[in-house]
Amino acid sequence: MRIGCPKEIKNHEYRVGLTPESARELVNNGHEVWIETQAGSGIGATDAQYVAAGAKVVDGPDPIFAECEMVVKVKEPQAVERAKLRADQILYTYLHLAPDPEQTRELVASGVTGIAYETVTGPGGQLPLLKPMSQVAGRMSVQAGATALEKAHGGRGVLLGGVPGVMPGKVTVIGGGVVGFNAAQMAAGLGADVTILDRSPEVLERVGTHFESRAKTRFSNAANLYEAVCEADLVIGAVLIPGAAAPKLVSREMLKDMQKGAVLVDVAIDQGGCFETSRATTHAEPTYVVDDIVHYCVANMPGAVARTSTYALNNVTLPHALRIANLGWKEALRSDPHLAEGLNVHAGQVTYEAVAKELGYDYRPVAEVIG
Repeated sequence: MRIGCPKEIKNHEYRVGLTPESARELVNNGHEVWIETQAGSGIGATDAQYVAAGAKVVDGPDPIFAECEMVVKVKEPQAVERAKLRADQILYTYLHLAPDPEQTRELVASGVTGIAYETVTGPGGQLPLLKPMSQVAGRMSVQAGATALEKAHGGRGVLLGGVPGVMPGKVTVIGGGVVGFNAAQMAAGLGADVTILDRSPEVLERVGTHFESRAKTRFSNAANLYEAVCEADLVIGAVLIPGAAAPKLVSREMLKDMQKGAVLVDVAIDQGGCFETSRATTHAEPTYVVDDIVHYCVANMPGAVARTSTYALNNVTLPHALRIANLGWKEALRSDPHLAEGLNVHAGQVTYEAVAKELGYDYRPVAEVIG
């Protein structure tokens, strides 16, 4: 199979879909790999390293979109990229379709076979291709929030860890999954006063046992959520409904009762955000203020630590890329029901139920597509 990896063009996105090491694995399995020139520059990977790995370096994205059977990326294709996709092509990347009707419409119109990292499952309902980026984003959320809390950045002027004689900052983490757990680890490590909210008793027991006295847990009902948000210096939104839009848990009305200069970090922004006032931002302009509350809603947070993120991502995406290339996408999905969960669109149809429901498309089950 001919596999192509274009350079990412989303604002301040420095990750790359294939590292030189991943390219070598594909080549060693008998496949042809095309890499756009300078695609790996954001992680310090040179064109020469890709050539040494057996890949072909091409000028610009056009040859890849025109001639490769599978396109491997990191972020969802931008409008100019979507216009190049075609019906006999496999797109393997993060898609996050539920909050993005324009992208969904154009992918459906293209006829492309879109396999989304974020809905590929693992044993026990895990999301293994989303997990490493959730770990990165969870840890980064505290760094970003701590910076935004500085007075020069519009925040309250609070140091999360405090100092002797001064109380530490209060951090509320909404959601105790992978993002929330990693955010709480970072915040607790800084010495902040951490509260984790979740609706699952099992999750609350797990995180409570892990953190012991270093973080508090609360059941996430309306009253507890309101109180924890309004008391916090930093609120981290870490909720996820796989493949679907995130629920809006913090309303604009709640902002007026928060402490002025408090910070909201919405890690769920890829799925539409879990704060009513959230809108996607970029690393170039990461924050904005609504009702005296600083919002940080960067949609590709892990892109800022591109080398760490790319290698963590390739560790989990490469095995599936190899399976698709070695077997063909249909047989790969037939033989691996977890990978089959990643199919979101195919031949002009939506094949992921949560996306179809969210955006009003007819749903065609994957089982019907792969036979």
